[in-house]
Amino acid sequence: PKGRFELPDDAVAHLGRQVKVADAELGFYDFTGRTAKAHRKEIREATGFHPCTVADAKALAAWLAVHIAQEERRVEQVRAQLLAHCRTERIEPPTAERVARIVDSGIRQADDRLIAAVAGRLHAAPAAALEALVSADTDEEEPAEAAPRTEGTEENTSGPDTDVLSDIKASPGNVSLATALDEITKLEAVRAIGLPPDLFAGIHPKVVTAWRCRAAVESPSHLRTHPQPIRLVLLAALVHQRTCEITDTLVDLLNSIVHKINARAERSSPRSSPSATRRSATRAPSSTRSPRSPWNPRKSWSRTPSTPSSAAPRASPTCCTSTNPGAAATPATRSASSSPPTPATTAPG
Repeated sequence: PKGRFELPDDAVAHLGRQVKVADAELGFYDFTGRTAKAHRKEIREATGFHPCTVADAKALAAWLAVHIAQEERRVEQVRAQLLAHCRTERIEPPTAERVARIVDSGIRQADDRLIAAVAGRLHAAPAAALEALVSADTDEEEPAEAAPRTEGTEENTSGPDTDVLSDIKASPGNVSLATALDEITKLEAVRAIGLPPDLFAGIHPKVVTAWRCRAAVESPSHLRTHPQPIRLVLLAALVHQRTCEITDTLVDLLNSIVHKINARAERSSPRSSPSATRRSATRAPSSTRSPRSPWNPRKSWSRTPSTPSSAAPRASPTCCTSTNPGAAATPATRSASSSPPTPATTAPG
């Protein structure tokens, strides 16, 4: 260790208990003196470790480029793998600054290897089509990420120098037929480049995504400053992933358009909606309904059936011929006649 800060407190306490020395005594040890150097040499000889030389640093960077950095690009993860490999190879871990340089060198070497492999798979025709995307006649002031199109935006198609790269980067607009047609035009443009189907075979998707992000945020003028292999690979990664994204966007647009058409049809004809059809199906047909018989006041309160010729109708409680409201009805009054009673009028009081 180069100092007390590199030693964990738990390890110091554990060793102190073993040798029966207080933890605070380590604070008086001089890590920069000749005694500390002699102690480090004895520790290396006992454990088999050796300092990291220039040859070891180059070998570590080459190992990262072949085994780790081709799939993993996160610096912290690559650094952890490097320290674990140093422990396996009995190499004393370098300083933090040197570890960072070795990690950067390994990632850069891995990137160069993969770019050379992908550039070698490109034929002349796709390479020329990719170079045309960033030709000098395109607008250099075009932003890296084009704004999404909205319905009603007019597109200038009068000249042949339409910026195809900005169209490829553009996001889809609102759900409409015009947006779907624009996406179809974009898909035809990226497919016309003619990238080989196995261009990125054996390349980890994280690496392809990193290349695509670099191409998406750089303008055509910045892309032209790269060497030709790097420029071609960055553009190929952008076109490759945008082809898949535009295809998925078209599927989503078609589904959304169909849903909008169905919803508009249901609003325009509510009788033909599924809910109305279900309600009408649950109702019984009018021909199968039983006709409702008219209400008969006689049958509603009479207990014994009687024929109209033999039975005398009952008089209404209000049918009283007496002008005296307190007079009671007599039996003769209740059996006065066999004809249906007529409603009696009450004398005005």
